[in-house]
Amino acid sequence: MGMMPYVSPEQLMKDRAEFAQKGISRGRSVVALSYRDGMLFVAANPSTSLHKVSEIYDHVAFAAVGRYNEFEQLRVAGIRMADVKGYQYARADVTGRSLANAYASFLGAGFTEGSKPFEVELLVAEVNGAGVELYHVRYDGFIIDEDRHVAIGGSAEAINNQLAEHHDPDADLDAALRTARDALAANEDRELGASQLEVAGLDRTRGRRTFFRLPSERVSAALEG
Repeated sequence: MGMMPYVSPEQLMKDRAEFAQKGISRGRSVVALSYRDGMLFVAANPSTSLHKVSEIYDHVAFAAVGRYNEFEQLRVAGIRMADVKGYQYARADVTGRSLANAYASFLGAGFTEGSKPFEVELLVAEVNGAGVELYHVRYDGFIIDEDRHVAIGGSAEAINNQLAEHHDPDADLDAALRTARDALAANEDRELGASQLEVAGLDRTRGRRTFFRLPSERVSAALEG
């Protein structure tokens, strides 16, 4: 009986990380940035049916890059977990932090114990009376409490540098959308029109259900303005 070759734990984790990073980097980026009334997500996504940004609960949103079937599985699991917790306890007990921690635990277990790591990175955002919260959950389960803006997937590092220079957390929705579009377009080296963007977010002025999705016509008007 042949023996399996020995691979050190350090090398194994390095190989898993490189595998996941390659899969994620092939996806188009998603930008999340705060604005005057909440949190805005803008994704380079020409599809009108396969969304990268979705509502999880009343005041919590989810965005992802990477393998669609994997992050769709995580999105559905997050909705189910939020629904159960809100029903058993109270709707206010469903928080972005608790969901981000649950995702981090699941991705971390998959990274260290699964047959292969998940090729996804996630964002979980919440608007509440205290302001906005934004959590970045990596493929390895590492969770980062972001400071008002972040880009994931594709050319994330370059986009984050541009957002750090131009992001204004007190801007209105249209100005924030143009900032996100410009950051995405500059690093894709091409124009991005309304039909190539998925735009959604959380608006604290909308009442209990704060999630919204902008149609292409509204996005086009904002970009022209």
